[in-house]
Amino acid sequence: MNGILKALYFLGILVEIAIRFPHELQRRRTRIVVDRVTGLERSLVGLMAVGLFFIPAIYTFTSWLDKADYRLSPRAKRRVGGLGAVILAGALWMFWRSHTDLGRNWSPSLQLREGHTLVTEGVYRSVRHPMYASMWLWGIAQTLLLQNWIVGWAGLVLFLPLYVLRVPREEQMMLDQFGETYHVYMNRTGRVVPRLEG
Repeated sequence: MNGILKALYFLGILVEIAIRFPHELQRRRTRIVVDRVTGLERSLVGLMAVGLFFIPAIYTFTSWLDKADYRLSPRAKRRVGGLGAVILAGALWMFWRSHTDLGRNWSPSLQLREGHTLVTEGVYRSVRHPMYASMWLWGIAQTLLLQNWIVGWAGLVLFLPLYVLRVPREEQMMLDQFGETYHVYMNRTGRVVPRLEG
């Protein structure tokens, strides 16, 4: 069962790469007009990659971390893994939809491109940062698919610092660019979870 869950996890990584690749090509053809990327942000992105890819790869191809595996019955492993697969599918859908809705406005970091527009439709109608929402879902899926106290939690733990550092700076960049329009948008949407009305 562990082998299937590990394979499913890495299949998810391949799907994310396939989703992002055409957007990355398009991004490279568009001139940057605002660039607020810092060395710290680049370091935190690298740290996140360690938690999402390198530690899971070590776990998959060696036995070094096996002593930290969850102690679950075979039936519980299947159920937990099944739930992880469903959440991973949701994360991938949100990742795809975020890229699709952003179109040429997508950037992997704190940058605005020439002709950048404020996207408030699609998944952005309810949530300002659905791509970060997809990363939170991915992290939850990782805890359920890679059933290990170190490897399973590495994605969430190493994504958290990037999220805490980047989101306020990203929102300030958008306020600087779009002013009151973005402020109104912030008031009617949730950051990573839709705002409940009423």
